[in-house]
Amino acid sequence: MSGGSPAAERPGIAVVGAGYWGPNLVRNFMASPDWDLRWLVDLDTERARKVAAPYASVQVTGALAEALADPQVLAVAIATPARTHRDVALAALRSGRHVLVEKPLAATEAEGAELVAEAAKRDLVLMCDHTYCYTPAALAIRELIHSGELGEVHFVDSVRINLGLIQPDVDVLWDLAPHDLSILDFILPPGVKPVAVAATGADPIGAGRTCVAYLTLALSSGAIAHGHVNWLSPSKVRTTIVGGSKRTLVWDDMNPAQRVSVFDRGVDLATPEELGADQRRAALVSYRIGDMVAPALNEREALAAAVEEFARAVRTGTPAATDGRAGLRVLRILEAASRSLAENGALVAVSDDALEGE
Repeated sequence: MSGGSPAAERPGIAVVGAGYWGPNLVRNFMASPDWDLRWLVDLDTERARKVAAPYASVQVTGALAEALADPQVLAVAIATPARTHRDVALAALRSGRHVLVEKPLAATEAEGAELVAEAAKRDLVLMCDHTYCYTPAALAIRELIHSGELGEVHFVDSVRINLGLIQPDVDVLWDLAPHDLSILDFILPPGVKPVAVAATGADPIGAGRTCVAYLTLALSSGAIAHGHVNWLSPSKVRTTIVGGSKRTLVWDDMNPAQRVSVFDRGVDLATPEELGADQRRAALVSYRIGDMVAPALNEREALAAAVEEFARAVRTGTPAATDGRAGLRVLRILEAASRSLAENGALVAVSDDALEGE
């Protein structure tokens, strides 16, 4: 069963995990014309039966091995705690199955690298469920940036805050930042990547883990990206601003009527060649105030698009838009940010040595 071989019509899939995200995967795989959902695996079989109850064709088991013994299962989708991702994904890959893993790809960079290597060795698809990358807004933003319509990226600023569930096993950085880091990885133009990160945070309520955090990333182009993640905000904010040399874009995910706005507004700086001898002592700055346009977006559930992308990758044997390497890049930033947090905001380089030859 290799990523390069033709997939059978409606290949079978098993979903592992019936907790918070698993039911969403179950619903979308059942609705997909590309997949035959055959199994729901969870140690809590009673919970799994409740999730699978509306779908008579889905079998429930508490043992992954039982689902992997089904020869019609071509792939596995994993929605279990991050600390279990490595073991569950490795078992699936070693059995010859393609794998979709909920974010983050793994609990550590080393474990993520192990999964990427295993999938490559077996010519299998490994995809990370960076769901936000499949929203109509993110897809449109990626196109606007990659087409050059915004010009060179000067800055990216994101805010993801709400009065949210304080996780028992991870801090707010590992809980919320993967969304924005995966979006950043997805939308940045080719050749531009984070090279260093500084992170600061606080635990003002004594939860035992960081509940509020700020990240600042230095990009290889000389631009900067900044992120704010927070479990303690009484208001929910989901915004991303991308400032370019030509235009500036605002994504407000809490505004369904106008999620993306593109402003022809910014700062123009005259070059020395354009200035007279008397003007060269001070650069000429001019402010551009132009129109705003709101691109039309075809609203669609992002997870449905991710499920479709997984099927395409399996069918064609080509990498998914958010493949294992994308998940690994996010893990590298998270680990560097955690080190920075422990060092009171010191700038920490983002490792990419292992990307060579991947």
